[in-house]
Amino acid sequence: MDESLRPALVEFLLRHGDDRLVLGHRLAEWCGHGPALEEDIALANIALDVTGQANLLLALAGRTEGMGRDQDALAYFRDERDFRNAQLVELPKGDFGFTIVRQFLFDAYDVPFLEALQGSAHEELAGIAAKAYKEARYHLRHSAEWVVMLGDGTAESHERTQRALDELWRFTHELFEVDAVDRALIAAGIAPDVSALAPAWRARVAQVVERATLTLPGDGFRARGGRRGLHTEHLGIMLAEMQIVARSHPGASW
Repeated sequence: MDESLRPALVEFLLRHGDDRLVLGHRLAEWCGHGPALEEDIALANIALDVTGQANLLLALAGRTEGMGRDQDALAYFRDERDFRNAQLVELPKGDFGFTIVRQFLFDAYDVPFLEALQGSAHEELAGIAAKAYKEARYHLRHSAEWVVMLGDGTAESHERTQRALDELWRFTHELFEVDAVDRALIAAGIAPDVSALAPAWRARVAQVVERATLTLPGDGFRARGGRRGLHTEHLGIMLAEMQIVARSHPGASW
């Protein structure tokens, strides 16, 4: 790999590793609180999947960076402004409908992203994508089915699901933004052009939304900044909880 691309690759790996680390924590908050035992277990398993993906991406980020930080150091000893996740994944879990809609919007992006990333010129990154792609396909099938059940369910479930879709829509555009980091890696064949995935994502989302008897929101204000370390107030609170044990006992092992 061209050494000049090393900083861009580290940034890319942090962005996509952080997406999964933060989303995994939000999903884990449902453990023991799911609406049914089967769904409680399903959400916990999806949390484990995305956290496992984060582990692989952040480990690779640490090795690529070459500063002695492993995945645990990157997860537990970075501050809020150092995280590069999209704002979509850091929002509080809300009610079950909110969690499901957020998961569906992310999954509908994640499947084509990982499919394209399997063609990366970076062999290890392509291998991580191949493993994660198998999991992401299940995640999408699960979340899409739930969106339809909730949207086309009772009057209350329909109203809550539509409200969640309306609230989350402005956070989805950040997933498809391309900047200098992306452009350098796209040119090198390491990363896919996520902006090119947006039309297919929107078509897939629109299809499920229609089946769910929901209404696709219009494009208005677009939240952004997570990729540059600019986050909502919710991430700092979440990190304080997630990092407390590691920071209270640095270097401890079990």
